[in-house]
Amino acid sequence: MTTHHLPISIPDILHGKTVEWERLEFKQGWNPEAVLHTICAFANDFHNLGGGYIVVGVAEANGRPVLPPVGLDADTIDAIQKELLNLGHAAIQPQYHPRTVPYEIDGKTILIIWVPGGETRPYKAKLSLSEKKAADWGYYIRKQSSTNPDRAEAERTWNFPYAAIEEALVNAVYHRSYEIREPV
Repeated sequence: MTTHHLPISIPDILHGKTVEWERLEFKQGWNPEAVLHTICAFANDFHNLGGGYIVVGVAEANGRPVLPPVGLDADTIDAIQKELLNLGHAAIQPQYHPRTVPYEIDGKTILIIWVPGGETRPYKAKLSLSEKKAADWGYYIRKQSSTNPDRAEAERTWNFPYAAIEEALVNAVYHRSYEIREPV
């Protein structure tokens, strides 16, 4: 199996004293809905950390990888990558496609999903991949080592110079038409 270069060292992550955090998530098996929500959160890159990595085929306990890895059936890697491509088209808006790298470690095949921060943020993903709830969408962000659905909210404040407000008020009263009985 050929390996591709990633900006992180997979053996260092798995054999070091790594803990799940805002840029790293371990998944024991392939769960498309859970992975979709994590992809959305990493793509939104709320804290501008450069996205994140999902390691599929490695269980976690107390935020640390459990070795040896559980691994994935090597014959399913291609199907998982095709499903990720489909999810990127149909289950996340705007469309987003992470990079995937199959990797062999301790005789097991795992899949690294590299999710750089997206260029067209914010992203939203389907809350559920089931047919009944497929119409509901949500924004996901990463807070510490967990992905939480969040609502996109913004507070907007405008500061106008006092003189401009005073001028607008004076003009409204001064140029008021007495033919219209509505208040200023």
